[in-house]
Amino acid sequence: MFEKDATFQTRARPAVQRRGRERRRAILDAAEALLGEKGYEAASLKAVGERAGIPVASVYHYFSDRHQVDAELLRHHVHEIEARVVASLDSSGLDTLRDAADAVIDPVFAYFRQHRSCTELWFAGRSAPLAELVRGFDEAQARRLWRLLIERDLISADTPEHVLRLAFEVGDRLFDVAFRRSPTGDDVTIDEARRIVTAYLETYTP
Repeated sequence: MFEKDATFQTRARPAVQRRGRERRRAILDAAEALLGEKGYEAASLKAVGERAGIPVASVYHYFSDRHQVDAELLRHHVHEIEARVVASLDSSGLDTLRDAADAVIDPVFAYFRQHRSCTELWFAGRSAPLAELVRGFDEAQARRLWRLLIERDLISADTPEHVLRLAFEVGDRLFDVAFRRSPTGDDVTIDEARRIVTAYLETYTP
């Protein structure tokens, strides 16, 4: 009898785990959809649970709070954006500092336009976990670009890495303005971001 119970539990466990993964995925998909359709404030855990068809009490079984849902979604977006920026920098000739600015701004702008949920988390979500993810992305890409610009002799070898971090910080703030002016991003503001970042970096040319 006990052996039969143990066998049943062993067989049932994968089904329970699969159902858990499916429910977790449904919660994340619902949050992503609400962020994209209605914005950050609308994507509460209660609304997410209703959208996913899962009681809110069960939602808390998979995520302790809303910040955990937000962080998991943004972590995925950051990974995708990073891959696009790296590919853009690798494929670009980077003959000028404007080329370098475009190689970072273009893929980020395109991704933000395609994924409103990402811009809602990036700019409207002000929790510490989201801020840490954005800061980590900026610092990693600033370091990558700093090394690349020095290698290409586009900025002086003694340029502090902090300069590139500030350039990314400025870029973030201008992207925020662009997506507050328009849900799809204001082209005029993004063009000004290109000019501002390029002009700043040009003060460090050899």
